[in-house]
Amino acid sequence: MVLIDALVIKVRDGQVANRPVYVAVGIDLEGHRDVLGLWMGPTGGEGAKQWMNMLTELRNRGVADVCIVCCDGLKGLPDAITAIWPLATVQQCVVHLVRNSLRYASKKYWSKITRQLREVYTAPTIAAAEARFAEFAEQWRSLYPAMIQMWENAWGEFVPFLKFPPEIRRLIYTTNGIESLNARFRQATRRRGHFPNEQAAMKVLYLTVLERRPNRTNPTGQIAGWKAILNTLSITYGDRLGIN
Repeated sequence: MVLIDALVIKVRDGQVANRPVYVAVGIDLEGHRDVLGLWMGPTGGEGAKQWMNMLTELRNRGVADVCIVCCDGLKGLPDAITAIWPLATVQQCVVHLVRNSLRYASKKYWSKITRQLREVYTAPTIAAAEARFAEFAEQWRSLYPAMIQMWENAWGEFVPFLKFPPEIRRLIYTTNGIESLNARFRQATRRRGHFPNEQAAMKVLYLTVLERRPNRTNPTGQIAGWKAILNTLSITYGDRLGIN
């Protein structure tokens, strides 16, 4: 599995500018979670073309196949992923979807919308999720048509995790694992305001990955309950895992 996301930091190269930092976290067949790469992109925000360059580098470094890639809803990103790993299942982060839904809605409806959406993404089957979403869409389409259209456009990348049992769903339905790492990055970079150059910024991010905090989930380490997860994955992906 690979989880990808990006954050923005300030770097001064001539003048202070916002620069996206692309982050990829992988989980291997032994259940080890590790940071596969950190790349700083040019100014202008996160882009699918930039992601394609990063993912190509991962493939060239030896990541020949990926079963599941969890990402945000960036336009063009699913196509970039499948161009690199044609057999990969692309899972859009549910937390991003819910968060983006609230951008379209009045704050007074937020709790009601999140409660109803929870019934969609915790549904036991895809059919049940479709039924729950149909009810949700019927209620909100007239008031917030853009919110409903966003979910309809993302549905193909939203539903893959519903095929799995809860222990795997927790791993792949959200990029929270990488977002917690990004939260550490932001904490480490916020105090500095901006960095004098790209090298200084990347050095701080790298040292943040290596930092270990007691009684906290760290960016790298063993996934709890991995044997049960691997058994389920082997049923779904079979020979692709190369387990004899």
